Amino acid sequence: MTEVATGSTSLSPGNRQVWVRVRGPLLALALLVAAGIAIAALYSGDQHGRLDPRSADPYGSRAVAELLKDRGVSTHVVTTLDEAANAVGPDTTLLVAAPDLLTTGQQEVLHTAADASGGRMVLVAAGPASAGTLAPGVLTDAPTKVSALDPRCSYPAADRAGSAELGGERYDTDAPGADSCYPSGGLPTLVRLDAADGGDTVLLGSPNILFNERLDKHGNASLALQLLGSRSELVWYLPSLSDASATQEDGTGTGTGTESGNEGDEDTSSTFLDLIPSGWVWGTLQLAVAAALAAIWRARRLGPLVTERLPVAVRASESTEGRARLYRNANARDRAAASLRSATRTRLAPALGVPLVDAHSPETLLPAVSAHLPTGERDIHALLFGPTPADDTALIQLADQLDALEREVRTS
Repeated sequence: MTEVATGSTSLSPGNRQVWVRVRGPLLALALLVAAGIAIAALYSGDQHGRLDPRSADPYGSRAVAELLKDRGVSTHVVTTLDEAANAVGPDTTLLVAAPDLLTTGQQEVLHTAADASGGRMVLVAAGPASAGTLAPGVLTDAPTKVSALDPRCSYPAADRAGSAELGGERYDTDAPGADSCYPSGGLPTLVRLDAADGGDTVLLGSPNILFNERLDKHGNASLALQLLGSRSELVWYLPSLSDASATQEDGTGTGTGTESGNEGDEDTSSTFLDLIPSGWVWGTLQLAVAAALAAIWRARRLGPLVTERLPVAVRASESTEGRARLYRNANARDRAAASLRSATRTRLAPALGVPLVDAHSPETLLPAVSAHLPTGERDIHALLFGPTPADDTALIQLADQLDALEREVRTS
């Protein structure tokens, strides 16, 4: 009886092997989680978005809001049209951070409220989609690059501020009493228009003078504080796509109504990929590269064969029975018959004095078998090199005949 091997022969990896395999990915995952937590802790509460007076990031506007607060000007952030329209008044400056996001109907409501309030409305980077409605009589031209420009006008606030970073949208107007400042390419990038009841409207071609990272450049801070600090209260309107007024029917006539319809067409033509921020695309690409590098690092490397002791010793009879069952389940009588004949020829060759290299050659093996056995009705060639048995019964009969042939050769 074969002795079964004992001891540490299990093929499953031990605790140490498991730890060695997983410690690298676990460490990388821990570092990723720690970095995410650190970034979230550093930026939570400070980064609210572009042109947001609560945001301390480079493109936020918290710095100008703090400077205005020191001068007694309170800043209130609103995100809906109703809040903005209800907040305007003679002692209020209304800043519209992204006027082009407003629909034509929203623009008309806001213009009506601001024009009759006697206060100031500041439009930041108002383009063709909003300038004509929020500031009637103003036309837009092709944008220009943002750079340090001189005022070249008699408007006191611009004259005191001096050079400032403007550009972007350019405007043209024939409105009486309008101040046109900071020209670029012959057209102003800052326009101030008189409104009813002593109010006015200011169009800024670029938001750069309001950014935290640009506030200390040139005369940006002076110009921003004068434009936004002329009243005791500043209402900072950040248009939101979730505003219910944006989904209401536009009751305007043909001109501006067509613009609104075009905007709606643009919104519906946006694809899902257009709504994904560009940063996610780069992040996904980086993750794909990292995954490929990890796969190359952890891939199995081909090397020399390593002998390994089996965990148990399997009896030859058990192995034979197992293989026979596999052949039977697969109905592989051809493979089974070929295996039986090959094994018989291999055992007969030494007994007949035939070299093993010629054991499977009919020209060499068959004459040697016939020389040791009396001639009879048996077809030795069909027995050792014949066709596949037709059924299982014939296969069993073949095995019996091969055993009988081998016994005769050994006893002859």
